[in-house]
Amino acid sequence: MKTTTQQPDPSNIIQTGMGFWPSKVLLTAMNAGLFTMLAKQAQTVKQIKQNLNWKCTDRHAMDFMDALHALQFLKRKGSGDSAAYSNADDADTFLDKDKPSYIGGILEMANNRLFRFWADLDEGLKTGKAQNESKRGEDLFEVIYSSPEKLKEFIHAMSGIQLGNFMSFAKTFDFSSYHSLCDIGGSGAMLSIQVALQQPHMQCISFDLPPVEPVAAETIERFQLSDRVKTVSGDFFADDFPSADIIVMGNILHDWSEEKKQLLINKAYKALPENGVLVVIENIIDEDRSQNVFGLMMSLNMLIETKEGFDFTLSDFEGWTQKAGFRSVDQLPLAGPTSAALAYK
Repeated sequence: MKTTTQQPDPSNIIQTGMGFWPSKVLLTAMNAGLFTMLAKQAQTVKQIKQNLNWKCTDRHAMDFMDALHALQFLKRKGSGDSAAYSNADDADTFLDKDKPSYIGGILEMANNRLFRFWADLDEGLKTGKAQNESKRGEDLFEVIYSSPEKLKEFIHAMSGIQLGNFMSFAKTFDFSSYHSLCDIGGSGAMLSIQVALQQPHMQCISFDLPPVEPVAAETIERFQLSDRVKTVSGDFFADDFPSADIIVMGNILHDWSEEKKQLLINKAYKALPENGVLVVIENIIDEDRSQNVFGLMMSLNMLIETKEGFDFTLSDFEGWTQKAGFRSVDQLPLAGPTSAALAYK
């Protein structure tokens, strides 16, 4: 009986090693506003070039558009010079800036900041130092908060990457025993908004630094939820957390060292009533550290951005919450690689 031995295949090596090619194609389309433009009407290559002021040849513009079609971000009707391009369903839903379901903020930040910083990952591993604005002697958060434009981009990025998770959490978590929620580092208040939309009995607070408040208030007003979603300004390291039945931190803990993670968890415990719950929404890494690739990549992104920050497993989280006094933990899968780690007081 013959046995067949599978031959080594370089496909995954090439696809991963050259992964920045399709990434940059998508990010460039996002930055140009292509998907928002095509959401209004289909266009040919010549129309797209004219509207976006591209000076490249028609052939290279066609290569770009057909690459987006091959990557399933665009639909194409016809071929050649007369082909008309329009958004595929997912792109039309999530990449049109004029729709409330827009999640492209994180892609804008990836294009404008992270793409270039990640080129220095090797230096980050060798030196243990962050590879962002800090290389110029600047503090990441000081840079972001010093500019209204950068702050708004950052807020939209955080809202965009988490929107699907916020919607999933608002629908799937059992809120029946709770009446109030405080989102620590609530950014644009999108988590509070989603909970208020899905759970009419809930009162929500979005807690963040003073410069964030106008952006959050504007978003809350747009959803007409000012009666049930409030903003409170403060520094989550310097100030006590507002009291609530549920304390949420979405993509907050991974920014910080283990010591600061523990401090924030301790403060959450103090702010919660008996039987309250801490909800940490992160890309929780699987215990074997081999399945959640996005979680591992996000943890490397923390090296690029923060030096000491890192993503973690549920066991890591359980250890920190036990030190704070929480009695048990659980995990609620959300969208894609993200979960809610739950700690009950």
